[in-house]
Amino acid sequence: MLLVLRPEPGCAATLAAAQAMGMAAAGCPLGRIVPVAWDAPDPAGLDGLLIGSANVFLHGGAALEAVRSKPCFVVGKATADAARAAGFAVAMAGEGGLQKVLDQIAAPAHLLRIAGEEHLALHVPQGVTITTRIAYRSEALVLDPALPVLEQAGVIVLLHAAATARHFAGECERLGVDISQIIVAALGPRIAAAAGSGWRAVHTAAAPNDAALLELARDLCNDA
Repeated sequence: MLLVLRPEPGCAATLAAAQAMGMAAAGCPLGRIVPVAWDAPDPAGLDGLLIGSANVFLHGGAALEAVRSKPCFVVGKATADAARAAGFAVAMAGEGGLQKVLDQIAAPAHLLRIAGEEHLALHVPQGVTITTRIAYRSEALVLDPALPVLEQAGVIVLLHAAATARHFAGECERLGVDISQIIVAALGPRIAAAAGSGWRAVHTAAAPNDAALLELARDLCNDA
């Protein structure tokens, strides 16, 4: 059994994909995404938008209108789809993380990075400058509804974000969950590290995307 903890609408999307692959899965979002008020800089000084999550287009609000004409450099297909649905043009949809997208942008360029409150630090290439705005954040929710799932032997918990991983570990401690029976499947090494130790096993997806994480989960299910 898989347990998906990411906020909606991502939770439902991962559940549907897991079930389409023939895996039993349940969802218990450990957070909800809420907008943060922000103001866009003067678009005349921008060459494009650097976007690492579809949440930007789902929760970015009215401030997005000021930069709608700017090309988007986005982290992957789901974010690209959300950008196009919101009326933005996608100049590049990368794979393997936002840093790889940034590394492919030709200099000179000044980019507006629109991000969540918790976001990865990036190495900015020479000739590229970035202005950052925070457009959303995650509010923590409780783990209690997932207790019946966590009591099952060999449950595999999918972790998509470091904040979720830390909160999940804290909630397990609060509720007295025996984590030595839980298998963690994380989207990346930083997320796996945030979950801490004591789990039955901790695995990391081959690439930082939902498809790779679900492939890992399927392999773990087959091994079990």
